[in-house]
Amino acid sequence: MMAKVMGIVNVTPDSFSDGGKYYRADEAVARARNMVADGADIVDLGGESTRPGATPLEWADEWSRVEPVLSALVACLKVPVSVDTYHPETAERAVALGAKIVNCVYTDPIPRMIGICRKSGATLVMPAKCLDCAELDLDGLDYCLDPMIGFGTTREEDVALLRSIPELAKRGRVLVGASRKRIVKKLTGEKLTGKNLGGNIGIAVWCAMNGAGIVRVHDVKETVQALKVVSALSAT
Repeated sequence: MMAKVMGIVNVTPDSFSDGGKYYRADEAVARARNMVADGADIVDLGGESTRPGATPLEWADEWSRVEPVLSALVACLKVPVSVDTYHPETAERAVALGAKIVNCVYTDPIPRMIGICRKSGATLVMPAKCLDCAELDLDGLDYCLDPMIGFGTTREEDVALLRSIPELAKRGRVLVGASRKRIVKKLTGEKLTGKNLGGNIGIAVWCAMNGAGIVRVHDVKETVQALKVVSALSAT
């Protein structure tokens, strides 16, 4: 398959997409196991919503949500587990517990996250604009670049970011997380409601065909199926 699929599991009461749906630890673990059965290559676990207007959490509160689920996932899954956090304290504990990826959506914690990931051997997912910070030492670090669709951007800026993926992929491995964001509404001109499944799959496939190494999605089974078809048709 042309790109790896990262399935999203939120243990938050207020995520913009599935807040509260998998808040209990057993529900979150079941969700992750089903995603892997559906073909997810990675499971991304988040304990704090990053939707606009969300109330920031202290790291200890975030860790109290993440720790029991992460412990269970590391023990039962055969795929890498990623932790979606901007708190270095959470990241440090997560990699010690067995997380293989730290997914950080903000730039400020990145210098500390680099140290944590380099020391542990974990992969760091960081905003692509971090490459413009000359002071960052990335030697010996395994990292992915996220163009950050929908994070304080206009819809026009999101379109430009998506179109920049081929060039960004020349600078490093790219992870794109556009699942269930308003970019689908912008691209179609429709007043969409619900999951916008067709549009989400369209974006994931386009990203994979244009250099993204990982697509971060809610709808794992459908995305995996679409990528398998496109990959088979693209084979020479």
